[in-house]
Amino acid sequence: MTKKSFAPTPDQSTAFREALGCFGTGVTVVTTNTEKGPRAITVNSFSSVSLDPPLVLWCLAKDSYRFNSFNACQHYSIHVMAQEQQDQALRFARDGLDFSHAEWGTDHKGRPQLNDCLARFDCQLHAKHEAGDHLILIGEVEQVMYRTGQGLIFKRGQFGGFADLL
Repeated sequence: MTKKSFAPTPDQSTAFREALGCFGTGVTVVTTNTEKGPRAITVNSFSSVSLDPPLVLWCLAKDSYRFNSFNACQHYSIHVMAQEQQDQALRFARDGLDFSHAEWGTDHKGRPQLNDCLARFDCQLHAKHEAGDHLILIGEVEQVMYRTGQGLIFKRGQFGGFADLL
């Protein structure tokens, strides 16, 4: 067993990233509509914030080529991806402009909504907070959808899943 201890300085960013990778997270795809069409981004920085009011957050890298689209959005949907949606999540991680590989529609506010996800949180922007090299976006949840199934999990650079106990 190898054990490392270090201060998370800029020259230790790779090791810091490896340590963060020890925490398994769910995989989400966030979508929004822009003047140039639908946009998507795969993120694992999703978390609940509050039940009353219903608030959730996710983090957007400032160096992302999709930063401007999501920084400007007022409405978006966060999709919790099912294990069988791994390819879709990977494709949206690489390219947030191409929706041709996904089955999707839009709601009354124009939010792109992906079919077959485990859960979806349709949000209106509540707040934004600067946080280092990321922007924290907090959304007030206006509508929720969920189903049973195996969730897509990401840990130490690999995908996996867990079955529902229901």
